[in-house]
Amino acid sequence: MRKLKFLLLCTLTFLYSINAFSQVKIIFDTDIGGDADDLGALVMLHHFIDKGECDLLAVMCWSTEQYAVSAIDAINRYYNHPHIPIGARSGDPYAESWNYTKPIADNFYYELSYASVDDATLLYRKILSKSQDKSITIIVVGPLKNIKNLIESQGDSISDLSGKELIDQKVKEFVIMGGQFPQGANEWNFDGGMPGVTKFVIENISTPITFIGFELGLAIKTGEVFNTIDPKTPLYIGFMHFSKNAPWIKEYYKGKILDSSTYDQAAVLYAVRKGIGVFWDKIENGICLPDDTGGNIWVEGINSNHSYLKLKMDPEDIAKLIESLMLGEF
Repeated sequence: MRKLKFLLLCTLTFLYSINAFSQVKIIFDTDIGGDADDLGALVMLHHFIDKGECDLLAVMCWSTEQYAVSAIDAINRYYNHPHIPIGARSGDPYAESWNYTKPIADNFYYELSYASVDDATLLYRKILSKSQDKSITIIVVGPLKNIKNLIESQGDSISDLSGKELIDQKVKEFVIMGGQFPQGANEWNFDGGMPGVTKFVIENISTPITFIGFELGLAIKTGEVFNTIDPKTPLYIGFMHFSKNAPWIKEYYKGKILDSSTYDQAAVLYAVRKGIGVFWDKIENGICLPDDTGGNIWVEGINSNHSYLKLKMDPEDIAKLIESLMLGEF
């Protein structure tokens, strides 16, 4: 009965999505390489492209880890979308052995590297300047430094508009995975070792922002299902390396891929299929006030451009749905 209910729900939500939210134009901003949820979210986007539900205009890489860009390029090519542009945050590249980016780059063909792609700010400006007004959804599933850099950018040969003006004119919605709701402290995406960045960004965006908080993704566990898939896939290699090596999960590793929290995949699911009233409720009539150290509080009763999602669907059911979307099964 539970399986039948799940399949019926999947069918209804799919029909709803293709009628109401097809071809969402997305820029995906990721800190890929730490948690495996970034990998799962990117793979979901590729399947949504194949289903005609989204147009992935670019992937922006927050991480300056040595193999992050190459891993993104390898994933894009594996899923037959090799021409998606990649931008990277300027900085000094470094190597991190427990990141799953090198294993993916080692096992799959790629052409791009950190040194060979556009600066993320430049690529943001190129894409936004050519886009229709209020046509872009930006999904940010890592710290917000790329967005800060964009906001602070000034008019140039690409556009006379500043970055803030481009956002106001071209972006329909920000979907930000970060913070805790109604309040919390020291959340990674709101901190990222970059004090004040989140506060600056949120205070300088007038475009609607939907937050997917830490608590929502924490309740949804996915990953174990990948133990039975082809081991020569990015999902298997990435999630296996993550389960075995990530400092916060490796103590539980027993030779198999572990279930883990599903933060970024939830952000992608909302951005493409929305699902308000089915997957989650959308909490409005309030404002998110971040501090300088990764904390935030939701203040009710204030009219703002902010909202956050509160899980409505049973966590096990939405986990199965997200796993099926990562596998391209539905």
